Amino acid sequence: MRVFFNARHDAHDGAGEMHHGRMVPCFENARRIPIIRDAVAHAVQAQLVDPADHGMDPIRAIHDADYLDFIENAWGAWAKAGNKGDAFPYVWPSAGFSGGKPEHISARLGQFAISSDTPITQGTWKAAYWGAQTVTSAADATWHDGEASFALTRPPGHHAHANRYGGYCFLNNCAIAAQRMISKGAKKVAILDIDYHHGNGAQDIFYQRGDVLTISLHADPTHQFPFFMGYANETGRNDGQGANLNIPLPGGSDFGAWGQGYAKAMQKLVTWQPDALVIALGVDAHEAEPICDFKLQTDDFKRIGQMIGRLGLKTVFAMEGGYAHDVIGHNVAAVLSGYLNEAKR
Repeated sequence: MRVFFNARHDAHDGAGEMHHGRMVPCFENARRIPIIRDAVAHAVQAQLVDPADHGMDPIRAIHDADYLDFIENAWGAWAKAGNKGDAFPYVWPSAGFSGGKPEHISARLGQFAISSDTPITQGTWKAAYWGAQTVTSAADATWHDGEASFALTRPPGHHAHANRYGGYCFLNNCAIAAQRMISKGAKKVAILDIDYHHGNGAQDIFYQRGDVLTISLHADPTHQFPFFMGYANETGRNDGQGANLNIPLPGGSDFGAWGQGYAKAMQKLVTWQPDALVIALGVDAHEAEPICDFKLQTDDFKRIGQMIGRLGLKTVFAMEGGYAHDVIGHNVAAVLSGYLNEAKR
């Protein structure tokens, strides 16, 4: 397994985030990645690979041009307006507003943000851009020779829409990887999101398309972020009807409940017969996670990796959530080593 590593991830490192009405230190921070890197290097003895620079084309294949212009230039506009510290929105164009096209950076932040938890810093665009290059390089390599790849990067991506950021995410890495393999010749690609939170961004991006299957096992959104998406009745639209499967699970779910959801996901995936698979690798379903309430253990993540390995598909893993520093490295390494144990058979 190759590990494509975004060494520029730490250009984005917010001073704090808005969490349920108060400022707290960022859960999604640069300290996560060295922990994962070292644990994975020890467990699977993988060599770190620098990503190539593929330019903007893979990003533009997923994200709207006006959104990309905003994300790339938001920090400059924020600083030019005389603001100090990280950029956060505080006003949103809610129902009843007439619309318009305000130019003030505070309005622009609200125009493109889905939540107030995600700081934009001086280095956000650099980190996100190279995250997209990392996952593009991983997708290219796996599609070329079939060997699995792991894109070790942050900020994460699965909450980012084609024209929205939030939930710590700016560019949707899993969507970029899936589209990249479609552009290289795959007829159908599946995204399997095992993060604790629903993968709302990937769902929205592919909701009306029939060539990318999106499956998400996640906490019930009636009680957990992103709250307004992730329900079981969201199954796709137009060409995408039937190409989205949400499996919301109740708070406190252990591996028994999670495994039942996974079995349902596999019924859909195996029937759908994709040419390749992208795993949104969040490990925040572990019982030690500070902002989640599932009860999975590290050994459970190894079992998850084994189950993915048995599918026998060209597989790209893209790093998503996981914030418990004591266990995050062990959990990611468990998934990847479990996968390799089965994939090599």
